[in-house]
Amino acid sequence: MRYRRIGDTKVSAIGLGAMPLSTPGRPDRDDAIAVIHAALDAGITLIDTADAYTSAADGPGHNERLIAEALRGRSETVLVATKGGHIYAENGPWGQNGDPAYLADAARASAAALEVDTIDLYQFHRPDPAVPYADSIGALSDLLDDGVIRMAGISNADIAQIETARGILGERLVSVQNQFSPAFRSSEGEFDHCAEHDIAFLPWSPLGGAAKAADAGTDHSAFATVAAELGVSPQRVVLAWELALQHVAVPIPGSRRPASIRDSAAAADLVLTADQLEALSV
Repeated sequence: MRYRRIGDTKVSAIGLGAMPLSTPGRPDRDDAIAVIHAALDAGITLIDTADAYTSAADGPGHNERLIAEALRGRSETVLVATKGGHIYAENGPWGQNGDPAYLADAARASAAALEVDTIDLYQFHRPDPAVPYADSIGALSDLLDDGVIRMAGISNADIAQIETARGILGERLVSVQNQFSPAFRSSEGEFDHCAEHDIAFLPWSPLGGAAKAADAGTDHSAFATVAAELGVSPQRVVLAWELALQHVAVPIPGSRRPASIRDSAAAADLVLTADQLEALSV
């Protein structure tokens, strides 16, 4: 397993995006915990969650509580990153709440759900158009000062918002989590900006999302060609390509099956040649 850094912490180059374990279509509890354990056994030391990863019946924090349960009795050192400011809605679209008082309460509720005194990494999930962005980021600064969270990040942010966060948090801004995949490259500018400033970039839906991950090879034939050359899955090639793009990349693929996350974890050790990378970047 190769490693990357988020702030002052070394993490596996591939993380587990735990959202599919709690949202509708999720596996049952035992199977979900088996996915988390498979990730740990494969060397993954980063798990990404959010209080919004849940169902209407379960309310906020289902995924966080599931992760806390799965980690009980495990000796691995795992960085659990969670998020606040996005609100699950069963029939969509999800809501936003960037009010500082709300974020302060949400972070403390997340710490309780995760069964920790201090959250490793807390990320503002999505900008709230009703609240000045700087005010929401100010809440993260207060949470850092109060010891509720150890590191801060942002998600679904553009370059201007990254710069606003940097202006408030300085080096305490350690991560940006944006959508990025072969089919969704519009956040490439933010990806490059993070690399320039040594901020970890966590691509979410790095395989194109749950509905499209299985089609990574058919939708993008170059990845299927390279996968055939190497005798691995197209999905593993996609993740290895993302890792090769920038030193700050830490993809967080989701999974509902142990086999899937084991295959994703193996991408950390897949090194692509210059010719292969050129073919994939077209």
